[in-house]
Amino acid sequence: MKIDSKSPIPIYVQLKEKLKYAIETSKISPGDQLPTVRQMAVDLKINLNTVRKVYHELEDEGYISTRQGKGTFVVGIPERAVNDINNQQIMEELLENALIQGYALGFNSSEIINMLKSKIK
Repeated sequence: MKIDSKSPIPIYVQLKEKLKYAIETSKISPGDQLPTVRQMAVDLKINLNTVRKVYHELEDEGYISTRQGKGTFVVGIPERAVNDINNQQIMEELLENALIQGYALGFNSSEIINMLKSKIK
């Protein structure tokens, strides 16, 4: 896992999103133990409190669980996140179908985008 210290995206957001992505794509599985806060901070060369904040937020969201004296473990994808992922996939399919139909009707990409923008307003 790499963190870009020159990115305009805050370091804690980068780390949190990378960990969530790894869990959601099964790169890290339920039951896997995460490095300690200290070890993660050393490995990534970032502040200990940054890692602590990320772990705390991920625990609050249900992705991980800390067991006193045992470590921090991946719980899995919270039900809410599963629903969000499923909803995103459904929306992407709907948009893809709309694009296919728009192209079939003879509209180009800019015309379709302009129509979508006008509907959003």
